[in-house]
Amino acid sequence: MTGSSPTGPSPTQFVHLDTKFPIWERVFVLAPLVVVGTKEEDGQYDLAPKHMVTALGHDNYFGFVCTPAHRTYHNAKRQLEFSVSYVRPSQVIAASLSAMPRCDDGSKPTLREVDTFQASRVDARLLADGYLHLECALEHVIDDLGENSLLIGRVVAAQAHSDALRSPDRDDSDLVRDLPMLAYLHPGRYATVSETFAFPYSQNLDDAESRG
Repeated sequence: MTGSSPTGPSPTQFVHLDTKFPIWERVFVLAPLVVVGTKEEDGQYDLAPKHMVTALGHDNYFGFVCTPAHRTYHNAKRQLEFSVSYVRPSQVIAASLSAMPRCDDGSKPTLREVDTFQASRVDARLLADGYLHLECALEHVIDDLGENSLLIGRVVAAQAHSDALRSPDRDDSDLVRDLPMLAYLHPGRYATVSETFAFPYSQNLDDAESRG
């Protein structure tokens, strides 16, 4: 391969990060931003923004990272379900409001300022105007990832806004241009993505990727 070096990059180009400490705040890392919905033990509903999220494999599984110190973790484990709303750039404030702490009486008045609706298959709320909504049955919980856990759900219902659906009659770049995507840059920044390009897969790489 052209451009490779047997000795690696110049020592002046890279800074070694101390892995005795979390490395994720030393550089920006791009991620989606979603709002996870759960139901509280007292019957109230909760929403919480999450960025450590991903589809798991090519089947309908979804996972997110959460700490047992948060209500979302215990709500999902108790109810065995959760909802996921993929957020548009116009919903940054709504996502931020959902992260506000509860009052001393357990209420979360800021949620009254966020437009939500009831999920169809799970007992949770979804963020209105999100472009993709998932309803998930909790399948697995992997604990002891340091102080965090990975919660894995099977998607039992999903709906996408009509303006977000890919179509053979519409170029993908036009879709993203007309429906900009929200990207979270940890720690603490976000971006709007509207310009995209087709990834230059080789045929062999494309075949390998399609097999996982």
